[in-house]
Amino acid sequence: MSVEIGALGPDPFEELARSAARHGQTPVESTTERELLVLWLDDDPYALPIERVREIVRLRPITPVPRVPAAVRGVLSLRGEIVQVIDLRLRLGLAPSLSEGRRRRTVVLHGDDGQMTGLLVDRVSEVLRLIVDDEHRAGEVRGLVARQVG
Repeated sequence: MSVEIGALGPDPFEELARSAARHGQTPVESTTERELLVLWLDDDPYALPIERVREIVRLRPITPVPRVPAAVRGVLSLRGEIVQVIDLRLRLGLAPSLSEGRRRRTVVLHGDDGQMTGLLVDRVSEVLRLIVDDEHRAGEVRGLVARQVG
Protein backbone atom coordinates (compact mmCIF):
# COMPACT_ATOMS: atom_id res chain seq x y z
CA MET A 1 0.00 0.00 0.00
CA SER A 2 1.41 3.40 -0.87
CA VAL A 3 -0.15 6.74 -0.01
CA GLU A 4 1.42 10.10 -0.81
CA ILE A 5 1.43 12.29 2.28
CA GLY A 6 0.83 15.48 0.25
CA ALA A 7 -2.34 13.99 -1.27
CA LEU A 8 -3.98 13.56 2.14
CA GLY A 9 -6.15 16.10 3.99
CA PRO A 10 -5.15 18.58 6.70
CA ASP A 11 -3.80 15.92 9.12
CA PRO A 12 -1.86 13.53 6.88
CA PHE A 13 -0.87 11.15 9.69
CA GLU A 14 -4.47 10.67 10.87
CA GLU A 15 -5.61 9.93 7.32
CA LEU A 16 -2.66 7.58 6.83
CA ALA A 17 -3.62 5.71 10.03
CA ARG A 18 -7.26 5.43 8.90
CA SER A 19 -6.19 4.19 5.49
CA ALA A 20 -3.95 1.56 7.06
CA ALA A 21 -6.76 0.46 9.39
CA ARG A 22 -9.20 0.12 6.46
CA HIS A 23 -6.62 -1.82 4.46
CA GLY A 24 -6.13 -4.42 7.21
CA GLN A 25 -9.84 -5.02 7.77
CA THR A 26 -11.20 -8.29 6.52
CA PRO A 27 -14.56 -9.84 7.26
CA VAL A 28 -14.41 -12.21 10.21
CA GLU A 29 -15.01 -15.73 9.00
CA SER A 30 -15.57 -18.72 11.20
CA THR A 31 -13.17 -21.00 9.36
CA THR A 32 -10.78 -23.55 10.72
CA GLU A 33 -7.82 -25.03 8.91
CA ARG A 34 -7.14 -28.69 9.63
CA GLU A 35 -4.05 -30.57 8.50
CA LEU A 36 -4.38 -34.30 8.01
CA LEU A 37 -1.71 -36.87 7.20
CA VAL A 38 -2.97 -39.09 4.38
CA LEU A 39 -1.98 -42.73 4.69
CA TRP A 40 -2.97 -45.74 2.64
CA LEU A 41 -4.05 -49.31 3.26
CA ASP A 42 -4.29 -51.14 -0.07
CA ASP A 43 -5.86 -48.56 -2.39
CA ASP A 44 -7.92 -46.82 0.30
CA PRO A 45 -6.87 -43.48 1.84
CA TYR A 46 -7.22 -42.75 5.55
CA ALA A 47 -6.27 -39.65 7.49
CA LEU A 48 -4.92 -38.67 10.89
CA PRO A 49 -4.75 -35.21 12.45
CA ILE A 50 -1.17 -34.05 11.86
CA GLU A 51 -0.85 -32.69 15.41
CA ARG A 52 -0.98 -36.29 16.68
CA VAL A 53 1.91 -37.43 14.47
CA ARG A 54 5.38 -37.37 16.01
CA GLU A 55 7.26 -38.82 13.05
CA ILE A 56 7.14 -41.28 10.17
CA VAL A 57 9.78 -43.98 10.04
CA ARG A 58 10.66 -46.68 7.53
CA LEU A 59 9.76 -50.20 8.39
CA ARG A 60 12.30 -51.66 10.80
CA PRO A 61 12.51 -54.89 12.77
CA ILE A 62 9.61 -55.33 15.17
CA THR A 63 10.07 -57.53 18.23
CA PRO A 64 7.00 -59.73 18.79
CA VAL A 65 5.37 -59.65 22.23
CA PRO A 66 3.55 -62.76 23.50
CA ARG A 67 -0.10 -62.78 24.58
CA VAL A 68 -1.21 -59.53 22.95
CA PRO A 69 -4.10 -58.93 20.52
CA ALA A 70 -3.42 -59.94 16.91
CA ALA A 71 -3.34 -56.33 15.72
CA VAL A 72 -0.37 -55.59 18.01
CA ARG A 73 2.65 -56.56 15.93
CA GLY A 74 5.07 -55.99 18.80
CA VAL A 75 7.48 -53.24 19.79
CA LEU A 76 10.35 -51.40 18.19
CA SER A 77 13.14 -49.28 19.60
CA LEU A 78 13.17 -45.72 18.35
CA ARG A 79 16.26 -43.88 19.58
CA GLY A 80 16.12 -45.73 22.88
CA GLU A 81 12.36 -45.41 23.39
CA ILE A 82 10.10 -48.46 23.16
CA VAL A 83 7.14 -47.98 20.79
CA GLN A 84 4.21 -50.39 20.58
CA VAL A 85 3.37 -51.08 16.92
CA ILE A 86 -0.19 -51.76 15.80
CA ASP A 87 -0.92 -53.15 12.34
CA LEU A 88 -3.66 -50.77 11.23
CA ARG A 89 -4.87 -53.24 8.59
CA LEU A 90 -5.60 -55.86 11.24
CA ARG A 91 -7.05 -53.29 13.66
CA LEU A 92 -9.58 -52.24 11.02
CA GLY A 93 -10.44 -55.84 10.09
CA LEU A 94 -8.68 -55.83 6.72
CA ALA A 95 -6.64 -58.70 5.31
CA PRO A 96 -3.00 -58.76 6.42
CA SER A 97 -0.41 -57.41 4.01
CA LEU A 98 1.26 -60.08 1.92
CA SER A 99 4.50 -58.16 1.63
CA GLU A 100 6.76 -56.06 3.81
CA GLY A 101 7.36 -53.69 0.88
CA ARG A 102 9.73 -50.75 0.81
CA ARG A 103 6.83 -48.30 0.92
CA ARG A 104 5.45 -49.55 4.25
CA ARG A 105 5.90 -47.09 7.09
CA THR A 106 5.34 -46.80 10.79
CA VAL A 107 3.54 -43.59 11.73
CA VAL A 108 4.52 -42.78 15.32
CA LEU A 109 1.76 -40.97 17.23
CA HIS A 110 1.76 -38.99 20.46
CA GLY A 111 -0.57 -40.62 22.96
CA ASP A 112 -2.77 -38.78 25.43
CA ASP A 113 -0.82 -40.33 28.30
CA GLY A 114 2.61 -39.32 26.98
CA GLN A 115 3.26 -42.76 25.50
CA MET A 116 3.95 -43.28 21.80
CA THR A 117 2.18 -45.73 19.52
CA GLY A 118 3.24 -46.76 16.03
CA LEU A 119 0.73 -47.52 13.29
CA LEU A 120 1.95 -49.83 10.55
CA VAL A 121 0.57 -48.60 7.20
CA ASP A 122 1.16 -49.46 3.54
CA ARG A 123 2.32 -45.98 2.61
CA VAL A 124 2.08 -42.29 3.48
CA SER A 125 1.40 -39.84 0.69
CA GLU A 126 0.83 -36.24 1.78
CA VAL A 127 -0.41 -33.68 4.26
CA LEU A 128 -3.89 -32.54 3.31
CA ARG A 129 -5.03 -29.06 4.34
CA LEU A 130 -8.77 -28.66 4.81
CA ILE A 131 -10.60 -25.41 5.36
CA VAL A 132 -13.69 -26.06 7.45
CA ASP A 133 -16.21 -23.24 7.46
CA ASP A 134 -17.59 -23.65 10.98
CA GLU A 135 -16.97 -25.52 14.23
CA HIS A 136 -19.83 -27.93 13.59
CA ARG A 137 -18.15 -29.23 10.45
CA ALA A 138 -14.75 -29.33 12.18
CA GLY A 139 -16.33 -31.71 14.70
CA GLU A 140 -17.63 -33.84 11.83
CA VAL A 141 -14.12 -34.03 10.31
CA ARG A 142 -12.61 -35.05 13.66
CA GLY A 143 -15.32 -37.68 14.15
CA LEU A 144 -14.82 -39.07 10.66
CA VAL A 145 -11.08 -39.40 11.18
CA ALA A 146 -11.60 -41.02 14.58
CA ARG A 147 -14.12 -43.51 13.16
CA GLN A 148 -11.94 -44.46 10.22
CA VAL A 149 -8.67 -44.83 12.10
CA GLY A 150 -9.55 -45.45 15.75
